[in-house]
Amino acid sequence: MTIEINPLPIEERNNCPEEFSFGATFSDHMFTQDFDEKNGWHDAKISPYHALSLDPSAAVFHYSQEIFEGLKAYRNSEGKINLFRPEENIKRFNRSAKRMVMPEVDESLHLDAIKSLVALDKNWVPDQQGASLYIRPTMIATSPKLGLGASSQYSHFIITGPAGSYFGGGLTPISVFVADKYRRAVKGGVGEAKTGGNYAASLYASEEVSKLGFSQVLWLDAVEGRFIEEVGAMNICFVYEGKTIVTPKLSGSILPGITRDSILKLAPTLGYEVSEAQLDIETILADIDSSKITEVFGCGTAAVVSPVGKLGFKGAEHIINNNETGPVSKHIYDELTGIQYGTREDKFGWIQTV
Repeated sequence: MTIEINPLPIEERNNCPEEFSFGATFSDHMFTQDFDEKNGWHDAKISPYHALSLDPSAAVFHYSQEIFEGLKAYRNSEGKINLFRPEENIKRFNRSAKRMVMPEVDESLHLDAIKSLVALDKNWVPDQQGASLYIRPTMIATSPKLGLGASSQYSHFIITGPAGSYFGGGLTPISVFVADKYRRAVKGGVGEAKTGGNYAASLYASEEVSKLGFSQVLWLDAVEGRFIEEVGAMNICFVYEGKTIVTPKLSGSILPGITRDSILKLAPTLGYEVSEAQLDIETILADIDSSKITEVFGCGTAAVVSPVGKLGFKGAEHIINNNETGPVSKHIYDELTGIQYGTREDKFGWIQTV
């Protein structure tokens, strides 16, 4: 891997702005490498952030052969930079690649590229509370062809940028609409792969529910329209009587979230019971209305933990915990972000310091 540093003196380059949102501002450099059947992966390099040049017939534009990942770098209490379980994101990246008939990447090179990129653009890692450097690895099919079939050429790139709260309000409850008409993915499809088509398919419903005042869509299974799967931007958890955290078990159509997995491992050490189960939406709503369920929260890289204060379904609204952030959500959020930012002990060996 070669490194081409931005030729401008560091004092003349762009720096992390004082104000930023999620995914709208990008750092100075990016990683790229290309693949073809003759050379395999080659020309790995870090260079100044730049536009890509693609043929209009590139397969990614026509058949959506594409995958991506999302992870973060955090400035810790000593001013150093932490990565949170990056090896798990890389493994998931390769699982997505396999499902989308794309070449897997070398895991050690991918991790080295992330670390080198973050180290080079360390001034872009925010030091504000709750902010981080978002890292977006991506792979796209680049063969110029309109015939349906897997591409023979690919581009793998990684970009980064400062990120604040995903929902803008921090740890404040969001409202979620349970999809009663549209479906996100089916078992046996590509729901467990992190590919752009899954998210594009969710946009129509997301736009519809936003007009009703809801922030996100909660998807049900595509066969019976009965069992809870995930929220558009994250997995989901239900808290029973303040002590048991239940989340839908992975089915093949649910994205296996790194944050979800981390909570399932972390929560028992904090005194909570955890369970993965097939969750019927009618049972869940009845348990919310009877106050058996005391909290609901989403979890994912972008939002970390996001309390849910209201579920809408078939014209009815179901309020959770008086639409307030509950103690379990806050406890999990504080402990997990504490590990990420280095203010809590990392008992699991999840942190890699750049």
